[in-house]
Amino acid sequence: MAPLAVSLGDPAGIGPELIAASWAARDEAGLQPFFACGGAGLLAAAGASRELSVPVERIADPAEAAAVFPRALPVLGEVDGPWNPGQPDSGGARLALASLKQAAELAVAGSASGIVTGPIAKALLAEVGFRHPGQTEFVAEACGVAAEDAVMMLAGPQLRTIPLSVHVPLSQVPALLSTDLICRRARIAAEALQRDFGIARPRIAIAGLNPHAGESGRMGDEEQSIISPAIETLMAEGIAATGPHPADALFAPHARDDYDVALCMYHDQALIPIKALDFDAGVNVTLGLPIIRTSPDHGTAFAIAGTGKAHPGATIAAIRMAGECAARRANG
Repeated sequence: MAPLAVSLGDPAGIGPELIAASWAARDEAGLQPFFACGGAGLLAAAGASRELSVPVERIADPAEAAAVFPRALPVLGEVDGPWNPGQPDSGGARLALASLKQAAELAVAGSASGIVTGPIAKALLAEVGFRHPGQTEFVAEACGVAAEDAVMMLAGPQLRTIPLSVHVPLSQVPALLSTDLICRRARIAAEALQRDFGIARPRIAIAGLNPHAGESGRMGDEEQSIISPAIETLMAEGIAATGPHPADALFAPHARDDYDVALCMYHDQALIPIKALDFDAGVNVTLGLPIIRTSPDHGTAFAIAGTGKAHPGATIAAIRMAGECAARRANG
């Protein structure tokens, strides 16, 4: 199986030091071989800032990564930049974009078994020509997949969630919801959980939009007019969908045993529980793509970059999950 490609993220953020820390923990964490796309000097400095022994070795081809990985962090290519934690600039944004482009191209070509993307600063990327809302949409386009069919799932040891709407004002959410949207996202989720996570018959719990799931229309009718018809359609197709569930009870410990993923109506309904339960092990997984793509579920954290305070757990989890999913595809 080909190695994983890891993009740097913004070099002024915590991404580079957590990539270095992940390589240092490779044996303990059971990580499959990966290589970084660019930033050899940057990664060496980032590892040193955490007092880690992280030798870096440049490679000319992804196929070299497996042999190098036990002794050094493999880095593909010559593109590099300075280690200036907490000081983002346009040069760093260009490096982040170059690294992301290379990782996506290699995965699409089959030279990498999947990609793990480091956290970016979207505003800075926009200044250097990045025209996508985020990395998910960028990777989807690189794969030839419509953005609306690239589904964001947040996954941790205790919970998986999917938000139907993401970076939009809460006031706009009801107008964005539709029976078709719920069905499309649920179908993509069911297929991905079977193929990439080895769940034979995924159970999908679908949250209500309103308090108490609308309470029979007294607190809104979206549950009756939009969500319930979607659940009926999915069940008729053989998908194990349930709901609409009141969101205030859906994430309780006893409730989480009854489903494999919670399909949520908006951003915070999905992200608050995953971050409350699995903050240092949360992974952003893009479903519906022909390639594997994961990312740690946190941002650049410029304020603590270079201080050694950033926890590598989510980056390690993202690399491990990408490797596990890639292995299932390879063996499927």
